[in-house]
This record gives sequence, C-alpha cells and structure tokens, in this order.
Amino acid sequence: MPIKKQSGRYFVLLGTTVLQMMELYDNTCFECSKLITQKYSTSFSLGIRAFDKAFRYPVYAVYGFVRYADEIVDTFHHHDKLQLINNFRQETFRAITDKISLNPVLHSFQQVVNHYHIEHNQIEAFLSSMEMDIEKKAYSKDAYDTYIYGSAEVVGLMCLRIFADNNNELYKALLPQARSLGAAFQKVNFLRDVRADLEERGRTYFPGIDFNNFTEEDKFGIQQDIERDFKDAFEGIKRLPNGTRLGVYIAYTYYRQLFKKISYTPANVILQKRIRISDTRKMGLYIKAVLQQKLNVI
Repeated sequence: MPIKKQSGRYFVLLGTTVLQMMELYDNTCFECSKLITQKYSTSFSLGIRAFDKAFRYPVYAVYGFVRYADEIVDTFHHHDKLQLINNFRQETFRAITDKISLNPVLHSFQQVVNHYHIEHNQIEAFLSSMEMDIEKKAYSKDAYDTYIYGSAEVVGLMCLRIFADNNNELYKALLPQARSLGAAFQKVNFLRDVRADLEERGRTYFPGIDFNNFTEEDKFGIQQDIERDFKDAFEGIKRLPNGTRLGVYIAYTYYRQLFKKISYTPANVILQKRIRISDTRKMGLYIKAVLQQKLNVI
C-alpha cells in the first residue's frame, strides 16, 4: 500500500493497533495458563483468586508451565517421554531468549521469567527433576533431595520472585521459607499419591521406606519431616507483601488440612485409597482465611 503525506498519523494508528493486537495475544496466552490451572487444581485456583490482580496472571503462567511438564512424565505413556521433555526444554529456553512463543503456555511463562528475572538454573533444575521421573523408580537420600529441590522448591522460588516484585532483599530474606513451603506441598503429595505412584508408575520417592511393609513408624518419621517444613514455611508467609500473603496462606491451609487428615489415617489405609479434602471443606477454609486476613491474625 502506498504511503501518502499523512503517513505519520498512519504509522501512529498502525503502531497503536499492533500494540493492541500484541496485548490481545499476551492476554490470551495468560488466559490459557489460567484455564489449565483451573482444570487441574481447584486448590491453587482458589488461592490465586485471593492475590491482587497484578499477581494472578504471573502465577497462572508458572503453574501452566510446571503442569505441562509434569503431564509429559505422568500421562503421555504412549510417547517418547524423554524426547518430549527435551523438546519442551529447548522450546522453553528458546521462548525465553526470543521473548515470544507460539506455544501459549511458554509465551506467558517467558514473559514472567524475563520480567521478574527468574533464574534459568531454577528452570533447568525443575526440568531435570521431571526427567528423573522418567528414568528413576526409587530414590536414595541424595536423589530425593535433588528431586524435591527441582520439582517443588524452585517452584516456590519462582513464585517468590513474583511476590517480591523484583525486590531482591525481600527475595533473599524469604528464600529458605519459600523452599520449605514447596517441599512441604510436594511431600504431602507423595504421601497422598503413594498408591498411584506404586501401582500406576512403579516408583517410590521416600528413601529407605519399603512400602510392601509400610509401618506406622515409617509414616510418623515422614510426617515429622513435613511438619518441620510447614513450620518454617509459615514464618515466611507472615512476612509476604499484603497483595500475596492471603493467596499463599489459603494454599497453605488446604495442604495443612490435607496433611492433618493423612496424619490421622492409618499407614495401611494410605496404601489403599487417595486421601482428599472436599470442595465444601476447601471453601470453608477459604472463608476462614479471608476472615483471618481481615482481622490481621495471619
């Protein structure tokens, strides 16, 4: 199209249109990550709704990214999982470098990584832990610690980067507690999913535990470890900025309640059924947490 004398105004209008279209694409990609979160986790979805609006899309983006990586190793059994995770790794870092992706999950994730300066080695640690799930069926203590760090603790650190909003001092101050919260969530998941991991995936995570002879003593030792993580994590939650504290606390209370229910369940029953918290109970915990926030007692 030939450009006439009034092309200056034309370019201004065109630039505005381009910016608007890019914003539409960005928002659409974030909405995809939001939908993934809502479909896969009612607990985290409710917690994210309690964040200030500025933090919701970024957290959805992180969840969408880790959820899809987890699906590769846990769901796509009729495909080459190792090739899929390697492709996903390459596409992830290419999106971060190029600052764009046609994969909506990776496009929203790269925006968060670049804006909040999430460390690339944390992303690599996460993907390496996902790869461990493909190859490992049992874990030594060192491998277990490595897996927990990559699969859960770094996710807490990614979220902390968002919550700290590029305040490095706050990030460093709360880093240990963010790791503890991620570890607590993951270990509770392990206990909840013992049966599925054994029967469907043929793997166990807790080192030194024979689940063919799972005793109350074994279970109690695991619970003590999780209790320490929860205690450390709560100290960090209390120090989070106002716009994020409630959302994290809600997720914390859900997992605390799930952990409590698991703790009261005999070891042999843990191996027979998946313990869960009803949606009605979750809503009750949500309302209670909101009231605690308003009364400033978190």
